[in-house]
Amino acid sequence: MKVYKTNEIKNIALMGNDGAGKTTLTEALLYEAGIIKRRGRITQKNTVSDYFPVEQEYGYSVFSTVFHTEWNGKKLNIIDCPGSDDFVGSAITALNVTDTTVILIKGGAGVEVGTQNHFRYTEKLGKPVIFLVNQLDDENCDYDTLLEQLKSIYGPKVVPVQYPIATGPNFNALIDVLLMKKYSWGPEGGAPTIEDVPADQMDKAMEMHKALVEAAAEHDESLMEKFFESEELTEDEMREGIRKGLASRGMFPVFCVDAVKDMGVRRLMEFLGNVVPFVDEMPKVFNTRGEEITPDPAGPTSLFFFKTAVEPHIGEVQYFKVMSGTVKEGDDLTNADRGSKERMAQLFVCAGANRIKVEELVAGDIGCTVKLKDVKTGNTLNGKDCDNRFNFIKYPNSKYSRAIRAVNESETEKMMNALQKMREEDPTWVIEQSKELRQILVHGQGEFHLRTLKWRMENNEKIQIVFDEPKIPYRETITKAARADYRHKKQSGGAGQFGEVHLIVEPYYEGMPAPEVYTFGGQEYRINVKSTETIDLEWGGKLVFINSIVGGSIDARFMPAILKGVMQRMEQGPLTGCYARDVRVIVYDGKMHPVDSNELSFMLAGRQAFALAFKEAGPKILEPINDVEVFVPSDKMGDVMSDLQGRRAMITGMTSENGYEKLTAKAPQKEMSNYSTALSSLTGGRASFITKFASYELVPGDVQTKLIAAYQATQAEDK
Repeated sequence: MKVYKTNEIKNIALMGNDGAGKTTLTEALLYEAGIIKRRGRITQKNTVSDYFPVEQEYGYSVFSTVFHTEWNGKKLNIIDCPGSDDFVGSAITALNVTDTTVILIKGGAGVEVGTQNHFRYTEKLGKPVIFLVNQLDDENCDYDTLLEQLKSIYGPKVVPVQYPIATGPNFNALIDVLLMKKYSWGPEGGAPTIEDVPADQMDKAMEMHKALVEAAAEHDESLMEKFFESEELTEDEMREGIRKGLASRGMFPVFCVDAVKDMGVRRLMEFLGNVVPFVDEMPKVFNTRGEEITPDPAGPTSLFFFKTAVEPHIGEVQYFKVMSGTVKEGDDLTNADRGSKERMAQLFVCAGANRIKVEELVAGDIGCTVKLKDVKTGNTLNGKDCDNRFNFIKYPNSKYSRAIRAVNESETEKMMNALQKMREEDPTWVIEQSKELRQILVHGQGEFHLRTLKWRMENNEKIQIVFDEPKIPYRETITKAARADYRHKKQSGGAGQFGEVHLIVEPYYEGMPAPEVYTFGGQEYRINVKSTETIDLEWGGKLVFINSIVGGSIDARFMPAILKGVMQRMEQGPLTGCYARDVRVIVYDGKMHPVDSNELSFMLAGRQAFALAFKEAGPKILEPINDVEVFVPSDKMGDVMSDLQGRRAMITGMTSENGYEKLTAKAPQKEMSNYSTALSSLTGGRASFITKFASYELVPGDVQTKLIAAYQATQAEDK
């Protein structure tokens, strides 16, 4: 295979709502380019994309598929991404290593939630977008209405390059207003018949042609001058203007295909090959030191590994982008993240499960390799005198969590290894062994996401698993000052145990003044601060520990033991066993024995004194509150608001954004555990949401009563 230069390579992400036809389009693109001899079908489970067993079982894409085509001396690296937002990790990855995005739209459905989500990701990353209307033969397809919908959402930057003469079952021809030609196909699609625009379409075609010429001219001063003089541009000038408009996101061209019938696909590839920006025409990527890295084939070799696939009989297949330099078969490189050495024994370009061996790849190109020793997703391999590292891919927060356990407890370690392996393939999985909750938690993007994990675990790994409701990481705190003392005394022959601790607890807040005087039961307690220790708790909040011992009633060497006892009780709060936070503890008195006092005695005395005082200090339970943003069609707004309010959420704002309503709210984490499924059910899959932790807030009184009762019941059972 030819070695393509950087200025001959284009990297493209293929995106769109679930069911838009990306996998079918992939087959047509590969067939037209001669990479495959016949097009596969999803129903026959023989497509280049969707070749993993779980994808064939469910009939939808779970992983992105990397493939390439060669067209008119250009190499197009294309990444076909899953449409479901549950598998957004693949889409985010693809957007970060490609330069242009083609967003497919179902002709009969128009702009859907997946369209909106994917466009929003391109917006954040500044990636060029081409809208591609597919399934024009759908009986519900109305191209003119769909075009108006696109313009109403994304503005005047939406510019059609093609339009169908008829849609629905009669679709077999379109007008290309860039070339001013009519393309028509027989029943089998494939190579089109190309003719001049017929007279009955000329007025409409000329109107769209002029709009396209004006849009192309807007992005180049010399073209704009020529347009003002003659109101015309040559074909090459239009291509140049469109390329610049794409690169700056100044225009979003609209194309038409029917992927199943292979109509319009060849013309699409011509446009991708002729007009879409090359790798070296796009903004540069920065390494972790903030240095701009140019895709220069003559520069130092640096590879970024963006994807891992575990394939039967092969093992790990590692996909990479050449960020700079040139990589050759047999090169020895250094892993910048792990310090290990790796030899690139084999290099391939990709076509789904098929791989074509190559001898070298240059800056900007995408390839894969196998049998590396110690390379993980996100790692960078460098050649000599190069120390780049990259971490430019930022994944969204998790939306759906479950506790996971193996049915057979002896398979827990095997399950954990399998989970880590799956995380290599999909970094949006977050695996957490929670010491606090005593659960193994798996955080993902939705119920659909976890369902595929379960299938893979049980069918590929042969490990039976169970999902449980995750426990909520509540926190305990206090609302007023309280005092307690406790004497620990134990005598069992020889030296005994003795320690007595008197302390005060009170709520801590940032910037509070030093303690001076407290009154409890009519008695005044004056505080003389000897030392203060502030501890940032790993679970959030602070513990401030003050030594106010006067007259040597407790030796200073026992203070760390008292603090240790207090910390132990903070780790297992007196109300529900959850972590306590934001407490100031003042040890002001106590007693010790010249023989029987030791560190253990004071640790136990401090622990018990703290527990007693805590319970008298107006203890309250705090719950985690999340910020939630919901993107919802306006006709479902009322249903979604009612549902959120039923989840104790507080609506904080409503705005319109690109044709959808955006609701912002603060909601208790506990009430959001099944929100992904509920939102999909409420809106027919037309809404999406993002969520992240915001703060801890007091739970309502009735909820606190239930939580304490439930905890006491479990404690009684344990006894």
